[in-house]
Amino acid sequence: MFAKTYHAVHPDMMMGASNADLHDRHAVTGLFRAGELVLTYSHGERFIIGGAMPGEAALDLPVQREPASAAGHPLLERRELGVVNIGPAAGTVTVDGGAYPLAKYEALYVPMGSRDVRFEGAGARFYLLSVPAHAAYPIVHMTLAGNPPMRRGSQETSNARSIHQLVLPHACQSASLCLGLTRLDPGSVWNTMPPHVHERRSEIYLYFDLEDDARVFHYMGQPDELRHILLGDGDAVISPPWSVHMGAGTSSYSFVWAMAGENQDYEDMDVLDICQLA
Repeated sequence: MFAKTYHAVHPDMMMGASNADLHDRHAVTGLFRAGELVLTYSHGERFIIGGAMPGEAALDLPVQREPASAAGHPLLERRELGVVNIGPAAGTVTVDGGAYPLAKYEALYVPMGSRDVRFEGAGARFYLLSVPAHAAYPIVHMTLAGNPPMRRGSQETSNARSIHQLVLPHACQSASLCLGLTRLDPGSVWNTMPPHVHERRSEIYLYFDLEDDARVFHYMGQPDELRHILLGDGDAVISPPWSVHMGAGTSSYSFVWAMAGENQDYEDMDVLDICQLA
């Protein structure tokens, strides 16, 4: 079922890791393949990270395959799911017979217990994030118009951006998943500044709206031992709770951020002074 499994990593393992090692352990690539639904699995918060690119044929969320006691059961039997369309065209997500059209940048919260989830729409690229859940909350269709952004940063510091909080308690109830979308203004390249660490949560960034020849330098590691991974359009990166997560692009871009862990407090972060970085 899973194209790749990502294991938990101790910060000491960063010291001897090559660039190829870092990419292999933290970068999630190849999620968007024409006509395919691709799922990966992370031990961090038990995230399922996936992509669905329907093309001309619909794609269905698969059922569980293991353990034997769960084989054939719905994937969301004990999970919730966030879906964001990052593609150039609109698509439709159908959940247990109910159809939800998603334009670009729109999202859908799919509750625990949903049985049949289908993705349709040539030109749509559905980004999928699922975590274990303890309760079923209402399905919610989210648009950027319905989620006025927080404005952060400035052109002077090259990080002027709009932050749309999509799945957070004030906007959409969930058991654990926190999800949002950030769009950088033209001319801005830094996605967060000052940087921060989430000791009580893992976070995943997915970068998109990048041209084929554009890249994001994503920085990670402990504040005094920073490393970087080079990422392109449609690539995601897993940040452990002990790791800084910030990036700078060769052009402006958008990214989806997702968190899960001990709480859903958006402000629960340890902000670092730039002078603490090395």
